[in-house]
Amino acid sequence: MSLSVIGSGFGRTGTTTLKLALEHLGFGPTHHMEEVLKDPPQVERWRAVAAGQHDWNTVFAGFNSQIDWPGAHWWRELAAAYPNAKVIHSVRSEDSWWNSFSNTIAKIVAGYRQAPMPPHVRDMMEIADTSFMKETFGGNFMDKDTAIAAYRKRQADVVAGIPPERLLVFNVAEGWGPLCRFLGVAVPERPFPKANSTEEFWQAVRGERPMSAEG
Repeated sequence: MSLSVIGSGFGRTGTTTLKLALEHLGFGPTHHMEEVLKDPPQVERWRAVAAGQHDWNTVFAGFNSQIDWPGAHWWRELAAAYPNAKVIHSVRSEDSWWNSFSNTIAKIVAGYRQAPMPPHVRDMMEIADTSFMKETFGGNFMDKDTAIAAYRKRQADVVAGIPPERLLVFNVAEGWGPLCRFLGVAVPERPFPKANSTEEFWQAVRGERPMSAEG
């Protein structure tokens, strides 16, 4: 199985909601950070990715699509490795993204050494801290201006690097319409999903519930 959809958007841009939507539309299973949290052996795969020693087909074995960090950091490499895959860049307003990011991902990466969490989650946060978070934010992800500048840069880089017919810049608030048109599938009768509030995020990190639970 090769990837048919690649997600390039930062975490906390509706990626869990988008994961559920893609899976409902038949593009799953969809890889997301929650898959790493649920499956400890995946952590070593991402350690190898960060070290540049990996095979993408092994990393994403069993998955049909990819959304969210850690995979989103390597969007350019994935787009080249899977030239027939479509790219979805998930977005939300800058202030809304920062408010969510600063209270979830940034906080856990900043404090993972002291926070109580399962060992494999701590190991994955270390990989995030020393690889894609460092490269994306220059090690200064707790600074709002720096983080938002990186957020803007990612979107600009994706728009410049992916042909427009292959790319959808998507806010999950838009619902099924743009997503289904882009993927060439019918709009489902069921409501568009909504998932992974800040509280659900922390429950998943603590191992109390799966991140994909709707709420």
